[in-house]
Amino acid sequence: MNADIEFFWDPVCPFAWITSRWIVKVQEQTDYSVDWRFISLRLLNKDKNYATDFPPEYEHGHTAGLRMLRTAAAVRADLGRDAMGPLYTELSSASFDQEPNESYRLSLGTVPMVSAALERAGLPTSYADAVDDASWDAVIEEETELALTRTGRDVGTPIITFQPPNGLSFFGPVISRIPDDADAVPLWNAVTTLAAYPGFAEMKRSLRETPQLRVFGELTENPEFEDWQGGARAAHLPENN
Repeated sequence: MNADIEFFWDPVCPFAWITSRWIVKVQEQTDYSVDWRFISLRLLNKDKNYATDFPPEYEHGHTAGLRMLRTAAAVRADLGRDAMGPLYTELSSASFDQEPNESYRLSLGTVPMVSAALERAGLPTSYADAVDDASWDAVIEEETELALTRTGRDVGTPIITFQPPNGLSFFGPVISRIPDDADAVPLWNAVTTLAAYPGFAEMKRSLRETPQLRVFGELTENPEFEDWQGGARAAHLPENN
């Protein structure tokens, strides 16, 4: 598949999810095609100590993301790449487009949760059994490594390549709210113009809005800003507790 945009996604990353919904709006307003590819936060961080480097719930969440990607890999191998967009939508909307509750994390990556997402996507629910099949990890790690060869390793999710394989590649953009339809393409043009500038490397701030997703609480026009470090709220890191 020769797509205009390759979007590397992990289904448990809220910022990847927000950015992906922006990319869908860009796709709807342009003639760009999108190839939804894999990147696993669990494999990306396999050499880190979760007990000291992340908040307590991150190991479970990252592992759940890998489990869901195993099912995605099995579906893609049998049914092709066109199934990835709908499957990503159903897997991540089941995580983020719901009212706040304390137990939703426990369902992530389980056979019942993945089976329900497959059914909503119009795909055979038998693929849910692949969550326990670690033989798919090699494929997922290969794509994770591919993404990192394009951006360098000190990044997270999502990673986007525009005009692959040799076009622009960048981590992010990390945005905390889904742009409206009118802003989607102008934001895309701004991001790709900046990324294409010779010598451009990074623009970053660690203060971020709380992700504007139902599962994190009430949506607001003026969310609070928090300090983030390495993809996690700084206040939630073990060293600060």
